[in-house]
Amino acid sequence: MYFTSFEQLISMDGHGFYVWFCYACFVLLVAGNIWAAKHRQQRLVKQIKSQLRR
Repeated sequence: MYFTSFEQLISMDGHGFYVWFCYACFVLLVAGNIWAAKHRQQRLVKQIKSQLRR
């Protein structure tokens, strides 16, 4: 798809809100999954360390 201006890219012939909203949801979901995985891993490492100390 070819756009002649930045404004056309943002508006996308009237579908811009939907398109950019979907991109934002996708980015938030991916970031949330990455954060949750890291948080789970840190919790698991703490749990394993505490079990090894016993």
